[in-house]
Amino acid sequence: MRNVPLLLASLLFSAVSQAAEPQTIEVYRDPHCGCCTTWMKHLEANGFSVNEHVVDDMAAVKARLGVPPRLASCHTAVLNGQFIEGHVPASEVRALAQQPQLAGLAVPGMPLGSPGMEMGDQQDAYQVIGLDRQGQEQIVRSYPGN
Repeated sequence: MRNVPLLLASLLFSAVSQAAEPQTIEVYRDPHCGCCTTWMKHLEANGFSVNEHVVDDMAAVKARLGVPPRLASCHTAVLNGQFIEGHVPASEVRALAQQPQLAGLAVPGMPLGSPGMEMGDQQDAYQVIGLDRQGQEQIVRSYPGN
């Protein structure tokens, strides 16, 4: 009976340490992309562990993962079987796990001011687009420009 508090403390510590472990995200990028590495640093700064894959044929990666060409950007990531296309903020990447109806998220193009595309104070308006498993798009979040 005296070991019960010790056992409870041990279980609590184990649960906390498991929760603190970073989520691992797979990121595919072209060998000549500079903003991709900046986006990966944004993810790491927000608690993700990044496995980087430098590939020559990004079109094949996007096709394999089901990223429609209209949503394409410069890099593609995978987390828990869902794709993340382009400069999606880490907060939206984290929230994707709570949206199993979505095949993935995308920030099409390379909007200035999005994570990895910071250029001083310039901020383009952009949207994070969710793609459901039937191919329908929805706006998940809008970010204003300046």
